[in-house]
Amino acid sequence: MSKELLGALDVLETEKGIDKQIVIDALEAALVSAYKRNYDQAQNVEVNFDQRKGDIHVFAVKKVVDQVYDSRLEVSLDEALTINKGYEIGDDIKFEVTPKNFGRIAAQTAKQVILQRVREAERNIIYNQYSQYENEIVTGEVERQDSRFVYVSLGKVEAVMGRQDQMPNETYRIHDRIKVYVTRVENATKGPQVFVSRTHADLLKRLFEQEVPEVYDGTVEIMAIAREAGDRAKVAVRSNNPDIDPVGTSVGPRGQRVQTIVNELGGENMDIVEWTDDEAKFIANALNPAEVLDVIFDPNNERACQVIVPDYQLSLAIGKRGQNARLAAKLTGYKIDIKSESEASAIMEADQTASDDTTDASDTSAAATPDEDAAATTEATTDVPSAETETTEDAATATPADSAADTDATSDATDDGDDAE
Repeated sequence: MSKELLGALDVLETEKGIDKQIVIDALEAALVSAYKRNYDQAQNVEVNFDQRKGDIHVFAVKKVVDQVYDSRLEVSLDEALTINKGYEIGDDIKFEVTPKNFGRIAAQTAKQVILQRVREAERNIIYNQYSQYENEIVTGEVERQDSRFVYVSLGKVEAVMGRQDQMPNETYRIHDRIKVYVTRVENATKGPQVFVSRTHADLLKRLFEQEVPEVYDGTVEIMAIAREAGDRAKVAVRSNNPDIDPVGTSVGPRGQRVQTIVNELGGENMDIVEWTDDEAKFIANALNPAEVLDVIFDPNNERACQVIVPDYQLSLAIGKRGQNARLAAKLTGYKIDIKSESEASAIMEADQTASDDTTDASDTSAAATPDEDAAATTEATTDVPSAETETTEDAATATPADSAADTDATSDATDDGDDAE
């Protein structure tokens, strides 16, 4: 068995890339279990595999103690000293207990365990291999499809693509070769599980890196991507070289570069805009192909703004079902409120009128206050005369009446005198 086992280990390491030591460790663990189970032994045992000769040896490990309570696990100091004068209390001594027929029993018992360890080693190799492709783009072949997943063969492993990762404008058929983006790799109990996507925004980034050398080497940098998979996407790019136009470079001569990507994504429309530090200009670029007249930022919300566009381009700026505005908002990170030029002017005029009315009302109120105070003072002076004035007027009024009375009395006395004569 020894020669055959050594040969098998060499084949596993050569053909499947499994480290020989991994299999040997698994073999020794399996032989320990086999010995305890087949020989009804619960003691502490070790199995050593001679990698040079292929021989297998089983040892019972016992601890040196003063007084022995369990002979399967312990040995007295006196007995230990008969073996070697250098042993002390607490040392471990190995006694070989390899049965004569252990080779056959061990081979039968350890077979399944060794195969299991081999499968685990293979799964780890596959996991380590494909975990390197996480967040990268790979090419696979469609194998099958069910109600939940499309299964894509990547060679040694089968990747799964969920419904949310499938392009709505694509139909996947068996043996179709497609490019997919590896979103994550999990080392599950049943083996490595690879999840891929056709709708992830970074798939677009990797495709640009493949088609545009300037993007791959970093001369042109992709700053942001907003995508509605299968329909339309916006890509913001900037150049780290002032002599290179980032948009023109990404589009390519006669649009060849971007057209290759569009074809790969089943006709998904692509808007490539220039990224800039000037946020107002970047927002205007993001609304391409619409023309932007002005960008007004909301003082109460630092991530909101109002965009003014010509009347005839309002529908173009908003886009079909609001798609252009929605993608621009996602690309820039701003909440964008789009207004036509006439609508914005009407709002401004209404605000100005309201402001003027408020100002006029304030001025009128301020001007009327002194007159009202003066009127109140005059009215108080007129309505509340002084007591001295009233007394004087009464005296002046009474004097003529008294004089008239005296005159009448004198006249009556004269007439009476005339009559008596």
